[in-house]
Amino acid sequence: MHKPHVTVAAIVKKQNEFLLVKERDKFTKQICYNQPAGHLEKNETLAQAASRELLEETGLALEPLGFLGVYNLHADNAVHYLRFCFLFEAPQNIPVPKPLDSNIISANWHTYEQIKSLPLRSPLVLKCIDDSLNRPILSLETIYN
Repeated sequence: MHKPHVTVAAIVKKQNEFLLVKERDKFTKQICYNQPAGHLEKNETLAQAASRELLEETGLALEPLGFLGVYNLHADNAVHYLRFCFLFEAPQNIPVPKPLDSNIISANWHTYEQIKSLPLRSPLVLKCIDDSLNRPILSLETIYN
C-alpha cells in the first residue's frame, strides 16, 4: 500500500526576508536550503508540528498565523511527500536563530532575490514563499483537528 510522507513546513517572514535553514540533503549529501520542516509526530496537530519543527531547527518559538496549503511532491529520491505549509510572522526584535537540531548547519534570514539563487532542497521552498506573497492565507480553522 502506498503511504505518502506527511510533512510540515514553517514559512517565516520578517519584513522582506524569509527564514531558511542550511542543511545537508540526506539523499544527495549536498548542502541545501529549506524552510524549517519535518515530519508529523504522533498525537500532534499539523500546526503544532510546524511550531515544533521551527523551534527544533531555529530555536525560535512562534505560533502560526495561518495556513498556506497542501503541496504534493513526488521527489527525486522516490519519496512521495504531502507538505502542509504554515505562515509565521516574526517580530522585528526576534532573537538570532540558533538551531537545536544537530543536523541543521545554520538558520538565517534571506531576501526573496537571494533565495532564488540558493541551492534549494526542493522546488517547494520557492513555491511556498511565492504562495505566501501571492495567495490568500487560510485560517488555521481550515484544518479540522
